[in-house]
Amino acid sequence: MKVNEKMLKRNENIPTRIFDSASEASRKVAEEIGELIKAKQAKNENCVLGLATGSTPVGVYNELINLHQEEGLSFKNVITFNLDEYYPMNPDELQSYVLFMDEHLFNHIDIPRDQINVPDGTIPREEVYEYCVAYEKKIQDAGGLDLQILGIGRTGHIGFNEPGSGEESETRLITLDHMTIMDAASDFFGEENVPTKAITMGVGTIMKADRVVLMAWGEGKAPIIKKALEGQVTDKIPATYLQNHPNAEFILDEGSSAELTRVKTPWLVSFIDWNDEDEIKRAVCWLSQKLKKPILKLTNRDYSDNGMADLITTYDSSYNINIKIFNALQNTITGWPGGKPNADDSRRPERREPARKRVILFSPHPDDDVISMGGTFSRLAEQGHDVHVAYQTSGNIAVFDDDVVRFADFVNDFHSFFDMPQQEVQQLFDGVREDIQNKKPGIPDSERVKKIKGLIRRGEAKAGARYVGIPDSNIHFLDMPFYETGTVKKKDLSKEDIDIIKELFRNIRPHQVFAAGDLSDPHGTHRTCLNAILQAVDECKGEPCLSDMYLWLYRGAWQEWEIHDIDMAVPLSPDELLKKRRAIFKHQSQKDRAMFPGNDAREFWQRSEDRNKNTARIYDELGLAEYEAIEAFKRYYY
Repeated sequence: MKVNEKMLKRNENIPTRIFDSASEASRKVAEEIGELIKAKQAKNENCVLGLATGSTPVGVYNELINLHQEEGLSFKNVITFNLDEYYPMNPDELQSYVLFMDEHLFNHIDIPRDQINVPDGTIPREEVYEYCVAYEKKIQDAGGLDLQILGIGRTGHIGFNEPGSGEESETRLITLDHMTIMDAASDFFGEENVPTKAITMGVGTIMKADRVVLMAWGEGKAPIIKKALEGQVTDKIPATYLQNHPNAEFILDEGSSAELTRVKTPWLVSFIDWNDEDEIKRAVCWLSQKLKKPILKLTNRDYSDNGMADLITTYDSSYNINIKIFNALQNTITGWPGGKPNADDSRRPERREPARKRVILFSPHPDDDVISMGGTFSRLAEQGHDVHVAYQTSGNIAVFDDDVVRFADFVNDFHSFFDMPQQEVQQLFDGVREDIQNKKPGIPDSERVKKIKGLIRRGEAKAGARYVGIPDSNIHFLDMPFYETGTVKKKDLSKEDIDIIKELFRNIRPHQVFAAGDLSDPHGTHRTCLNAILQAVDECKGEPCLSDMYLWLYRGAWQEWEIHDIDMAVPLSPDELLKKRRAIFKHQSQKDRAMFPGNDAREFWQRSEDRNKNTARIYDELGLAEYEAIEAFKRYYY
């Protein structure tokens, strides 16, 4: 059945394209910019671009650099105006958007420096108003913006136009929303270091651009994208103003589009091919949750009243549909995550053979293992599997300075107490104190401070793994090089990163691999760590080390799988949930308040328990067995 695209998009108030990946989408945006620049060159005209910062446009800038270096695209006729800059902010500071643009674009292309414009974060406060007026005039004198690219904040801000910004607003000094400050905390090594103000182009300035392209990547942006595209125009979500622009477009990847009606509940806006069992499962789970009725109690009328009458036509009755999906969900539940020996495994998530499996649990940070699947981790060890845990990064940027001083002081006192040579230890302690006292907010740690922070997290990881029953010989610290920058911004994955994973595969030859599919991690580390695993799997295909391997994805502190996506659900008893909590408590540097908590004020153990209990509650409400908590996994087919 051919899907009616117009019907499918009827709830969206702005033209929107969805791509399989952010990289593909970035390439298309860069190609459009490149064609615009060349078209202007052909007319001997300047091309005026409005540029954005943050992680969203980085892929576009990389593609533009490739177009320049590999295909000869010149930027000599390009004039750029950046959207915003923190205030106050020196251009050479680590978080400066001047530095960001130089690193990610300007230093790699042939644009004349006098054609680059980024708001000046050093302007004296009393001169900011006149400066903003001049910035507006400079845009107008350049001929206006031909193309403005945007990201979107979780408040719905475009540029730094926070909720309450007017549609006619121009370049000005604004106060940042608390949620925006929280989102920026990791870049500044703590919420308290984030500037509370910024200079930003106004909504009115953006709306005057001939064309506007808003980009969004990842599941974390999905809720605000739905509101911006499908909601009413409101100053509470400034991105909705783009519904009034004659030539605006949203460019999304699969993750950021996940909450759109045409993606999440397409049967509400168009006809659906009901031969897809996954689509049926998704629809039935949605209907059951919407009506608050167990699956086995759904009626023909329930389906007909909620846009799924054609599903009844396909399967004759609600009973046939209900029992099909109920059984599919029932078959995801298992107390044997490594497979149950001597049991019929035809309907189980995992194979019964071999009875004792070799398992690798990849943990992006040193605590993701117990936060995300501590109960399953413990169950696998208890059931006799050869379980290995591989910590992919040191996690050294997520430790408070006070903890470093405390541990350095312990070492100092340890040598003194046992009457051991102390001079070098004292020098180390004094040096650490000096490094921390002299460090300015937002500046990376010294090498010795980073090493101590890494050791703190390593010791905690060992304690957590031992607590769930893993011997020291099965604990692996990979220290992947991409992470070791000392800042939130990481290096790109390299061959060295991939080779580390491949070597582990070849040494252990796993039957099961568990990896983080928690891609809403705001720092991007989880996504990078998963990409490293997937690339290593791809390069090891056909080798004996992966000849009999299942790859399972877990989620952790930031999100959970939707019920219809779950392929394996591992129930936890109250005692097992308590044991998981105690394993998380072994990570003392992350207790009470983590360095980078994101937008969620709860501690990680609270997030984890609430998530696991909520999954169990949903299974119960769908009509399945009632459990204290459930850890959920999705199988990845490679």
